Amino acid sequence: MVHIKRVDNPDELAQILLLQQENLPENISWETKRKEGFVTVKHDLELLTEMNTACPHFIAVSYNEVVGYCLCMHPKFGNEIEILRPMFEQIRKYYPNDDYMVMGQVCISRDYRGQGIFRKLYDHMLLGIQPEFSTIITEVDLKNTTSVNAHYAIGFKLICEYESDDRRWVLIKLEADK
Repeated sequence: MVHIKRVDNPDELAQILLLQQENLPENISWETKRKEGFVTVKHDLELLTEMNTACPHFIAVSYNEVVGYCLCMHPKFGNEIEILRPMFEQIRKYYPNDDYMVMGQVCISRDYRGQGIFRKLYDHMLLGIQPEFSTIITEVDLKNTTSVNAHYAIGFKLICEYESDDRRWVLIKLEADK
């Protein structure tokens, strides 16, 4: 049985990093990247902990094992990860007041994909960040078509497309019903 919750201990953060490691492009085959997607950013425990302190991450747990996660990245972390700086520059063009939460990365363990966990994580995140924030913003590498399609399927809307780091990105948002 999988349930969604907020991260509340260091072991869960460590498990997020293990799942992240398994899904980085250099650790999966081309075919897996094409069919199932990949994660782009490699976090370290210190930053992941700081982000969690500002706004606890959302995780899917089965028998005390983290099988999925949605990272909360408060706008104040906009300069912490070099590859994400261009995303924050783009966001500030549309949201100059930091009235949003960035979803810093989402990942579901291979054995748990296709079970609706992706949607459940986002549903919990959208409810959990309110009332302070009513919008989740993220970016997806256009080469990661699985992730792009999954985000649009649950209601994300396009803000813009842009190029950075020799990649094309979509900047997208999910808003709470107003």
